[in-house]
Amino acid sequence: MALMLHQKAKVLIKKNMYKEALDVLMMSEEAFALCDNKLIERVDNVPMLQLDIVWCYFMLRDVSRLEVAGARLNKARVGFELSHGKDSTRFRLLQAARHADLALYVRLELLEGVVAYYNGNTEKARGSLSSAQSKYMQLQVPDEAIAMLTDMGYDARASKRALKMTGYDIQSSVDLLCEEREKKIRRREQDIETQREIMEQRRYGKTPMNKAVDMQKLKGLTTIGFEKYLAAEALRINENDAEKALDLLTNPELNCALQSKIQSRRKRPLHVLGAGPLGAGAAAPLAAAAAGNAPPQIPDLNAAEGDNQEQLANNEEEAANNEAEALPNDAEAGANEEAVNQDQDMGDEAEEEDLIEEEAGASHAQGPVRDVAMENELANELTGDALDDYDIDVANEGQAIAEYLSLLESAAAAASSS
Repeated sequence: MALMLHQKAKVLIKKNMYKEALDVLMMSEEAFALCDNKLIERVDNVPMLQLDIVWCYFMLRDVSRLEVAGARLNKARVGFELSHGKDSTRFRLLQAARHADLALYVRLELLEGVVAYYNGNTEKARGSLSSAQSKYMQLQVPDEAIAMLTDMGYDARASKRALKMTGYDIQSSVDLLCEEREKKIRRREQDIETQREIMEQRRYGKTPMNKAVDMQKLKGLTTIGFEKYLAAEALRINENDAEKALDLLTNPELNCALQSKIQSRRKRPLHVLGAGPLGAGAAAPLAAAAAGNAPPQIPDLNAAEGDNQEQLANNEEEAANNEAEALPNDAEAGANEEAVNQDQDMGDEAEEEDLIEEEAGASHAQGPVRDVAMENELANELTGDALDDYDIDVANEGQAIAEYLSLLESAAAAASSS
């Protein structure tokens, strides 16, 4: 959540909406505060957050926050040293000796110089601003180098970024561009695979505690030879407990009963079929009919309504089979969510089912309902590009460096003349 909020703030900063960005950055800071400190110290996300907060102060010309700004910049400096290493040695090692972090230090040293200037520490201000200017000049990419890469078929913006991060080395820039292209292809393939898994997961329905079937555990069961949908149902009714699911699948009688339950569910009409308490209760007599005798009870946590509800389901099933069409196999897992109760008896039973699920949720102390729509909106801002955070346009920084160096020179000239 902290990362998503930070990314949202960066989008606002690019739109010059600094006041709005500050509000989001503060929320991101609160979220980061909940994370493990040992983890936070090894990454540079929090120092970058501190830097962005002070950058918003600067762009809003909020001189009154200078004292706070100085403290935040100190945190950023310490954080970068912890995560990047002394003189960025760790960062260079992780980034194949590339200078991707150069723009960050241009902004950091500029802001340190500005804070020192307003605090009356002219020597420190001059040193910080001069260092920032030196790094800024290193980020000025020659047009000829960009033209060479665009002639090879690379995008101009990507070419400029690669050149900035490799110190204008053409071969290193080409290597970086190829590497980034391969990463983008892999990300796209992973996204497609993830979406496929999500769609498949939905077909298996939810556990009694309203959780999705664990696809990794399902893969483990199918690897040793069990049919996928049978293994998924075993996991579903056992709340993703792989050991219990395996015990069920390796028990011939229980396995047979489970298969009968699945087959009866496939044949059941839309308004009777379900993965909830009704479906579990109605499956037992059908399984008995298929087996010729009463099978052992399948340990389904959904089946919690009792004998009266089971009898009601059987009575309703006989009448409904003559009126409704059979549910397609590929929609069976989600049928309970889509079903519409067509009579009062079924409506009463659905209300009892909701009550049971509500009580079960309360007994297991489930957390507050997640705002999925808001999470999706925030997550859409994430690019998946690890170098995007370091690709900062330092044009504003360059102008500010020149402005404050000029102010220092003017102050020095005035002091010498007096």
